[in-house]
Amino acid sequence: MVRLRVRNLDGISEIEIQVLINLDISRVKNSKAGEHLVRFLFGGVVTVIVGFIAKEFGPAVAGLFLAFPAIFPATATLIQSREEERKRQAGMHGERRGIDVAGADALGAALGSCALAVFAMTCWKMLPSRPPAMVLGAATIIWLGTSVAAWFLWKRLRRRR
Repeated sequence: MVRLRVRNLDGISEIEIQVLINLDISRVKNSKAGEHLVRFLFGGVVTVIVGFIAKEFGPAVAGLFLAFPAIFPATATLIQSREEERKRQAGMHGERRGIDVAGADALGAALGSCALAVFAMTCWKMLPSRPPAMVLGAATIIWLGTSVAAWFLWKRLRRRR
C-alpha cells in the first residue's frame, strides 16, 4: 500500500491518496518459452543495430537509439494475441479487448519513458558537480515522483472525458 498526502499551501485542506500495489507472478507460469524467445531476439537485434550505429556515428548518437524500448513492440504484439486467444476460448470475439490491453501497456510504457527522460536529465545536470551515489539516489526519487504524478494526471484527465 502506498499513501500519498498532499497539503494545500494554506495547510488547511489535505488530500490522501491510497494506491494498492501488488505482485502477481501467476502470469509467469502462463507464459510460453517462444514468447520469451521472441522478446530476447527482438532486443538482441535492436542492440546489434545500435552497436553498428555507435561504430559509424559514435556513442552519443547511438545512445539516442538505446532509448528505443527494445522489447516493447514484441511484448505489445504478444499481449494483444494472448488476450484475443483468451476471449476466443471463452467463445467471444476478443479483437477489441486485445487492442485495449496492448494500448494500456503502451500507455504505461510511454509514461515510464517520460519519467526516464526526467531521470536522465537529472543525472546529466547533477553528475558533473555532485557524487554519483547522491545523484542516482536523487534521480531515482525524482523518477518515481514523475511516474506517479504522470499516472495520477492521466487518471484525472481520463475521468474528465
